[in-house]
Amino acid sequence: METANDFARSLSLLRREKGVSQRAAAKELGISQALLSHYENGVREPGLAFVRKACDYYRVSADFLLGRTLSRDGTTIGAEELYDYSAEKDNVLHGSIMATLNKKLLVNSVGVLFDLLGKTGCKGAIQAAFQYLSAAVYQLFRYLYRTPGRQSEDFFAVTASHFAVGCAGADMTYSEADYVDALAEQLRENGAESFPPMNNDALAEAYPGTYQSLLQIVHATGERINYNLGNRWKGKK
Repeated sequence: METANDFARSLSLLRREKGVSQRAAAKELGISQALLSHYENGVREPGLAFVRKACDYYRVSADFLLGRTLSRDGTTIGAEELYDYSAEKDNVLHGSIMATLNKKLLVNSVGVLFDLLGKTGCKGAIQAAFQYLSAAVYQLFRYLYRTPGRQSEDFFAVTASHFAVGCAGADMTYSEADYVDALAEQLRENGAESFPPMNNDALAEAYPGTYQSLLQIVHATGERINYNLGNRWKGKK
């Protein structure tokens, strides 16, 4: 059941985010470590009493714990309520044509990615992809924010020292692992036919206005990685 999988995944992620061991969390939640392990791995489903305890312990809503909302307090935001900057005509970012072009490449490519994920119906992969990309944006924005050295970092929930030692990067790694696991589970449970066709012709037909952006990112990133493999990562200039 997808809801059960969402719950197990959220329960495990929240514990790791809190930085406590399974043994310590189980003690606080009033259950055995073995039972918590079963809950986190989706082997067993808990009762309402445990869900309430877990919500209090991790300070999240039941809807968030069950994967029904991305908001920890349970607030639901519909897709139609979100401001879509990319929909504006001639939206040029202030001061830079390059920033605008790069932004459009990413917006278009991410749009294709999430549409493809939506077609699979794999909620776990959709959530993990969102968390991975959110962590990337978080890191880039925070580096930009802190570089001038004029502003307090109290703006962020993660302390400056924790950010400096790579906690945000670790969150990306966890999200990437969850993404791979969710896709593997989708394949195992629903078969290859649950994935939309992703060859060049199928993508060009399905996304005539945005596929070129994804293609450009795929090619440019591939070339950069291969260059780094042959030069920078081997100590060459």
